[in-house]
Amino acid sequence: MSEWLVLTLAMAAACAVVLSIAFINQRRIGDDDDPSETPDVIEYMTMMIGVIYAIVLGLAIAGVWEGRGAAQEYVRQEAQALHEISVRSEVYPADVRKKIRSDVDAYVTYVVDTEWKEMADHGDLTDRSAELLERIRRDVTDYEPQTDHEGQAYQPLVDQVAVVDDARNARGQSAGATMPGVVWFGLIAGALVTVGLVFTLQIRRSFRELLLAGLFSALIAFLLFLIWDFDAPFGRGIAATAEPFLAQFPHLPLGD
Repeated sequence: MSEWLVLTLAMAAACAVVLSIAFINQRRIGDDDDPSETPDVIEYMTMMIGVIYAIVLGLAIAGVWEGRGAAQEYVRQEAQALHEISVRSEVYPADVRKKIRSDVDAYVTYVVDTEWKEMADHGDLTDRSAELLERIRRDVTDYEPQTDHEGQAYQPLVDQVAVVDDARNARGQSAGATMPGVVWFGLIAGALVTVGLVFTLQIRRSFRELLLAGLFSALIAFLLFLIWDFDAPFGRGIAATAEPFLAQFPHLPLGD
């Protein structure tokens, strides 16, 4: 099911529930009821709880957005380091250079075409990518430089392999959900309490009041969806992309 369809259904359901409760609650109120009799303390508590929940929502959105940004940065670092390995191997003999670049291309192709889906579906890396990375490491470290020029390029190449390994591990750690279950419990419970407190203000059937109640509940549903969507940096609609790999390795048929 599309994420946008999920969002539409969630917002529609939130509006429907709130408006249904408003209609049912209105039938239970007598004609002599005066909405102006709502105690001031209830209005104050409703406002304070709404402000506190808004702060919590803002912090949650900022947290998952930062996690998505970090995941994209790990991808960029990994792609850049692999590109550096491929370029800096130019000083090596043709057969060694060809082997390094071939294994780099194989690793990049596998990550973009296969491992990316694994991260999206299961939030984890694969053993195959680790094997392909180990091949690159062996290509670089097993060669003994024959000239001073090759010797000067050796350590930077080894360092770039270490950068790839570190970025890959960081990418794997950021592939899963970042929000703990207890935080989700607090967000959902807070949403129910915040929306529920609106009814303590004795909403009438006027178009203006019902419109505001529906829009408020839809906004809460949208913000929760936004957090849920950002919570899986590689798995949902607004996710980190493989664009750095595509930009650094345009000669590969990635994503076809």
